[in-house]
Amino acid sequence: MQKTIGLFSVVAVLLTGCGGSSNSEAAKDSNTTVAKDTSTSAPAVAAEPAPNTLSDKEKADGWQLLFDGNTKNGWHIFNKKSDGSAWKVDNGTLHMDPSHLKDYQAVGGGDLVTDKDYDNFDFKVDWKIADSSNSGIIFYTQEDPKYKDTWNTGVEMQVLDNAGHPDAKIIKHRAGDLYDLISSSPETVKPANQWNQVELISNKGKLECYLNGTKVISTTLWDDNWKKLIAGSKFKSMKGFGTFTKGHFALQDHGNNVWYRNIKIKTL
Repeated sequence: MQKTIGLFSVVAVLLTGCGGSSNSEAAKDSNTTVAKDTSTSAPAVAAEPAPNTLSDKEKADGWQLLFDGNTKNGWHIFNKKSDGSAWKVDNGTLHMDPSHLKDYQAVGGGDLVTDKDYDNFDFKVDWKIADSSNSGIIFYTQEDPKYKDTWNTGVEMQVLDNAGHPDAKIIKHRAGDLYDLISSSPETVKPANQWNQVELISNKGKLECYLNGTKVISTTLWDDNWKKLIAGSKFKSMKGFGTFTKGHFALQDHGNNVWYRNIKIKTL
């Protein structure tokens, strides 16, 4: 009996030794695998800048904010038609709040324009529009009592809910179009209540318009072809429309809810 127990003890020791060796090898393999996974992990992705801020690179490249996210500093109502109270700073956006209307614009509203005017520029802005709503980004606007509206002189990139607003049924009146002048192509607009990103680059007459990262319009301002486009548009009788080489930016009050943010510019 004692001999038998002794034999079992020897076998147990041998089996334990083999098991320990196997576990040790498995641990080595496991450690090796972990090391491999760590070495091939994806690099960290830099965080996107917070809305209404500039990255260090943008600052170095000469970009300037036109909206600080907290105030309407640097903006006023076109021709000072109202106190601008319908344009609210709302959760980091410039929000047109048309709670009360007079004609087609809000009481306390009107088109919101930059204090400064610009000639050659790279301009960026994000916009979001409510269901069945209409607005616009207008540039090269001239501010003068003899002009009733910003669009009497300035050129507009249409801001629109294509799925719900009747203007979308009219050629050259859809979101991203150079309003009543050139249709955007391809159409890259997002549905109502989603953010869209616009970039407008105008340099010595060459104009490029981007919507959500895609170039949708490319044209030359002020040449003979440009004059033909105006002659064939609703602006043909507006003296001076589309002829100015320096002017203000405007955000249109069309009596609908619209939001703008991340408004920035680099002069060229």
